Amino acid sequence: MRRSRKTLVMMGVVAVVALAGMAMIDPSVLSFAPQSRSGNLYQEIQRFNEVLHAVSKYYVEEVDNQKLINGAIAGMLETLDPHSVYIPKDQLADVTERFEGHFYGIGIEFNIFNKIPTVVSPMPGTPADRLGLRSADQMIAIEGKSTYGFNEEEVRNRLRGKEGTQVRVTIRRAGVDEPFEVNITREKISINSVEAAFMLDQQTGYVLVVRFAKTTGEELESALQKLERQGMKQLVLDLRGNAGGFLEQAVTVADKFIEHGKKLVYTRGRIAQANDDFYATDDDNHPRFPLIVMLNHGSASASEIVAGAIQDWDRGLVVGETSFGKGLVQSQIGLRDGSAVRITTARYYTPSGRLIQRSYDKSFVDYINDAFDDYDPNAAADSTNDRPTYKTSAGRLVYGGGGITPDVQIKWHRPTQFTVDLIIKRSFFEFASEFAARNRQLAANFQAFQQNWQPSEALLADFRRKIDALKINFDQESWNKDLDYIKLELKSEIALTLWDRQKWYEIKATCNKQMQEVLRFFPQAQKVAAMGEGAGSHLMKN
Repeated sequence: MRRSRKTLVMMGVVAVVALAGMAMIDPSVLSFAPQSRSGNLYQEIQRFNEVLHAVSKYYVEEVDNQKLINGAIAGMLETLDPHSVYIPKDQLADVTERFEGHFYGIGIEFNIFNKIPTVVSPMPGTPADRLGLRSADQMIAIEGKSTYGFNEEEVRNRLRGKEGTQVRVTIRRAGVDEPFEVNITREKISINSVEAAFMLDQQTGYVLVVRFAKTTGEELESALQKLERQGMKQLVLDLRGNAGGFLEQAVTVADKFIEHGKKLVYTRGRIAQANDDFYATDDDNHPRFPLIVMLNHGSASASEIVAGAIQDWDRGLVVGETSFGKGLVQSQIGLRDGSAVRITTARYYTPSGRLIQRSYDKSFVDYINDAFDDYDPNAAADSTNDRPTYKTSAGRLVYGGGGITPDVQIKWHRPTQFTVDLIIKRSFFEFASEFAARNRQLAANFQAFQQNWQPSEALLADFRRKIDALKINFDQESWNKDLDYIKLELKSEIALTLWDRQKWYEIKATCNKQMQEVLRFFPQAQKVAAMGEGAGSHLMKN
């Protein structure tokens, strides 16, 4: 990719609360200035030392000074924004682990809020995701032990373990009267970015990118070449639930679809080193096929960079829900003891100049929850009338001020609490396992299963008996509302048991009525791409 001459190396960490970018700064260049615009820094440090001395000398129990300082640093960064964080030395390797290899666990991103581990996002396709864990779920106990006051390392150590073993987690969820327990079987959590790549039909390719890690560009290139060999003429790029990752990998992905010389994203901050511009190159050669990018409320950071660039340059159609709205860049500063801080040093902007970052004036939980509220641009409370407007290369109107607003709004199905309970209590998994054990002959022909097999009335009746056996209160209204979703869950879980994770994804996509709705927008995607073809390399605010 072509970029301006800067020494800043931009990276990022997957997760809504993590980073759109990082830069490494040598701690030896750090120094304290005696004065600041907000007061005398030396006097403030003295005040802090007085408090530390008082606690160390007079507190009723002996205190751990390292723990006190770690807490003070973390608290200081919390006053800035949700993405400036402190990483202790013993956690730094774990933070970067997910971009380099794998681990065995349940597959969630979490943060500590009010001393309680809180789910930020389940990683797509992982045990936590399949059991229906949600953003803002509070993990109040692990194996019966209260997690109140646990640090991230303590939570991580208890959730991870040997493959195939189970961990019992107690969840407190807003809107649910009582906490509930889930038994989650640990699996190998791969670091692969491209989780699935296959043909939806004879001409339509589908690629699911779940994170932007070290090898995302290479993985996507391999997937695109494979699909092109299979006859792909149009592509669905699924970024739903992708919470972000390496900034430069986001640029590499966008570069595969956008013509040479066009700006893909730029960053601006208070210091010169934080300012950078990223441009498309002609390193990869792919046809200018019609493109649809799928987003949901969990699409953040690097996902928004890709979607924003494609939308601004009218390269494809963005479909789904308004994205999370994470547009801050962090710089990583290594400290002398081996720990690090990541501090927001810049904001990133789409090619048209849109800042995607949402307001973070509220609490962390509100910051997360607000992003997952359904957004309706026609509702008075969420009107786009007061949002800054911009124009794409072809003159289409797009919006700034918080997330990427899709060109076509599609609300993805949200199952009722009854169906969520079926997932949490492993009813789909247990039933599918028992069914597959009795019907192994189905494994001989996946294509026939994919195209022709559907849960029969008799099978659904058997599943209802399974629900009764698990002592789950049956809710007829919710059953009727979620019936298509329930049928798809049964079919995909059976596919997972008979075949593998890839087939699970194929059933989820090809047998999904909402995906069929998405495919109907390819003529519109083709028109948008034609509008943007040959556009100049500059965009301006409306």
